[in-house]
Parts: sequence; C-alpha cells; structure tokens
Amino acid sequence: MPDRFVRIGLSAALVLFALLVAQPYVTAFLFSAQTPRAVTARGDLAPAEASTVALFARASPSVVHVFAQAAAQGRALLGVESEDGERQSGGGAQTGTGLVWDAGGHIVTNNHVVDAAVKGGGSISVRLSSGEVIAATVVGTAPSYDLAVLRLGRIAAMPPPLAIGTSSDLKVGQSAFAIGNPFGLDHTLTTGVVSALQRRLPTGEGRELSGVIQTDAAINPGNSGGPLLDSAGRLIGVNTAIFSPSGASAGIGFAIPVDVVNRIVPELIRNGRVRTPGIGIIAGEEATAARLGIDGVVVLRVLRGSPAANAGLRGVDTQTGEIGDVIVGAAGQPVHRLADFTAAMESAGLGSTVEFTVERNGRTRTVRVTTADVAESRL
Repeated sequence: MPDRFVRIGLSAALVLFALLVAQPYVTAFLFSAQTPRAVTARGDLAPAEASTVALFARASPSVVHVFAQAAAQGRALLGVESEDGERQSGGGAQTGTGLVWDAGGHIVTNNHVVDAAVKGGGSISVRLSSGEVIAATVVGTAPSYDLAVLRLGRIAAMPPPLAIGTSSDLKVGQSAFAIGNPFGLDHTLTTGVVSALQRRLPTGEGRELSGVIQTDAAINPGNSGGPLLDSAGRLIGVNTAIFSPSGASAGIGFAIPVDVVNRIVPELIRNGRVRTPGIGIIAGEEATAARLGIDGVVVLRVLRGSPAANAGLRGVDTQTGEIGDVIVGAAGQPVHRLADFTAAMESAGLGSTVEFTVERNGRTRTVRVTTADVAESRL
C-alpha cells in the first residue's frame, strides 16, 4: 500500500514537472499573435499635449535653417564644431536657426551664426520648413546684442511671421518652448520652463546684455537664433547660448529677451546697424575684480580718441598691472557691475553728458563724459 502511494506521488510530481517545463511552449503555441494586432483606441490627447501640438504646428513654418558659408577653404569634409559651438558642415558652412520677422522677408538670427560669413565675404542661405532653399543677404548686424537680420531673395510664398510677445511680464516657472535645428536636425521642438530672469550674458565689443532669459528647454549647437516661445506661441526670446562643460545641453540655456529684439531689429532694418551709446572703455572681468575686493567696473583699457580718453580716464597699466580708474557710479546711480554701467549708457542715450563717480588710488572724483556711438568703434 505505501509503495502505491509513493508511485502515485512520484507520477504526479513528474506530471507537474513536465507541465512546468512545457508551459512556455504551450503558451507560445496557444497565444502567439501571428497577425497584426488590433489598434487600441487612444482617445483625445490630454489638453497640455493638444496645446503643444497646436503650438508647434502654428509656429514651426516660421522657423528656418540658416547656412552661413565661409569663404575660407580647407575645412574638413565631415561636420565639425566651430569654436562657439555652432554646427559646421563640409566646406565651412556654419549653421543655426532663424525666425521669420515680417512679411518683407526679414529673418532674425544670432550675429555669431553669420559673423564668419559676413567678415569673410561668404554666402548665406536659408532653408524654409517646406524644404525650399533661398539665398539671403545681410541687412544688418548688432554684435553687442548678438543679433543679425537677413533678407530672403525671391520666394514663392513667404511663411507667416511669428507672433510677438513681451518679456517684461515673464514669470519663473512658466512654460517655455524652443524650436530650432540642433546638430542640423530640422525643426526640433524642446520644452521646459523659464528657469530664471535677469541673467547677464557677455556679447561683442566688451559689452554685456542684461535681462537675459534662462531656460531648461534643451538648447544645443544649431539652436542659436531660434525662437523661445510662451504657451500662447508668442516669441519671448531669441535663443543665443548654452552653459555646458560638454558642449551639449545641460539644461541651462539663454535667450535674448524679445523686448530687446523688438527694439534692435527695426533699427537694423532701417539703418543696417545699431547705434550703441558708450564712452569707449573696455571693462575688466568682474570675477577678477571681486577677487581683488573691488566693487565697481574696472577700466581695463581706454580706446584712443574716445570720450573716455578725452575725459582723462585711465585703464590698467600694461607694464606694472596697476589699476587705474574704477567706475562706481553713473548718472546718480551706483555701479557695482558691468550690467549697471551698460544700463546707465542705454538709459542716457547718444550725445548725453553723464556724470560718473570714479575711484583712483583710493580717491573719489566726479567726471563728466558725453556718450558717443561705440557700436563699431575700432579706436
């Protein structure tokens, strides 16, 4: 009797083991989908998704791909990165992004995207969202604001201009959308938020742009000159730079505020350049001044023949390294950093006499200097 129960138990165990071993094969045989599966109905997009889809559909036709072909030869045939991080393709073509500004065929982009082509007598072309490639000419550049305006050549149908917003009422945390051509990939949408406001960004001619927008919407080489949009699809900034040790997006991108763009671009269209008020100084680095315990703008160099030179301002002695003048006040306002000085110049405008408070060798004095156009100064 016991032997019988043992045999039954062993048999049951063997059956169970066989079923366990065979289970994957039986399941695969019985339930394998050997024909296309039925599509599950998705339903409506979430409101936030639908809004983003509509925003891209509305704005992307107004975003273009800019190619600035340098005249210099000898570039590698394979794509390389330029020193400022913008994408370069074979033959030295630097690429970036641009946006349609008006119905007159004007395109706004960054100055650093087209700078090499402008200085080297190269050519510039623009590829529209339709794929059509149009030759473009430079209407004007503003290195101090890292902005440039191009004009399209003959075109069958002009894409619509982007809607213009304002940067004066932006809030940290509100949604931000960037459209551009990172690494040459056409019309890429990235999303994020306005991460910070009133950032400062060095530009050309020893100047600094204040009020810059910081965003975590992914911005990479090739995005420069493209639009930063709010949730209504309005332009709130022009993407211009990233902070990244690796050269790729680290979640810290910067955009020129649209209020600045809306002031500078019309002047470029009218005059081809922007008259920039200043006194003709090159400022020292703020980090160095801070390490030395200096509160103010160190005059590193005074341009020859400039208003600052005529007023007797003195820069750093190139032989001894001795600091000359430090500007600590302008037009009755304290100057702690370059942004304060630049803001005072913008507020004063051209041809205005501004009273500066200057420190030299521990002594403070007042100097009156009349501003002049220093946008293209090479004194």
